[in-house]
Amino acid sequence: MPTAMRQIFYLSFFAMMSISVARGQSSPPIVIQAASPTAATATVPTASTQSSSSVEAAIKILEQVKAKNEETLRKQEAALQQLEEMQQAAEQLKIFSKRG
Repeated sequence: MPTAMRQIFYLSFFAMMSISVARGQSSPPIVIQAASPTAATATVPTASTQSSSSVEAAIKILEQVKAKNEETLRKQEAALQQLEEMQQAAEQLKIFSKRG
């Protein structure tokens, strides 16, 4: 029984760690405050100005996130290219070692 209990413990521990890592990797939510009801009823231009400024802020944030994602993709592509070169070099080394 202790072995089964250990397995259950390790599986539950692994599951909890996976969940916490997955939550840690997600981007924080973007919170945009809604216009107050009094401002919306008092003057329409103020509400639309607040709305357009929050939309512009959200667009800027999304552009920043997009730029970070593109940079990450470039880094991953470079790492993949380097790994492929290393794999080819290893294969050549195997070939040369068999000949000698």
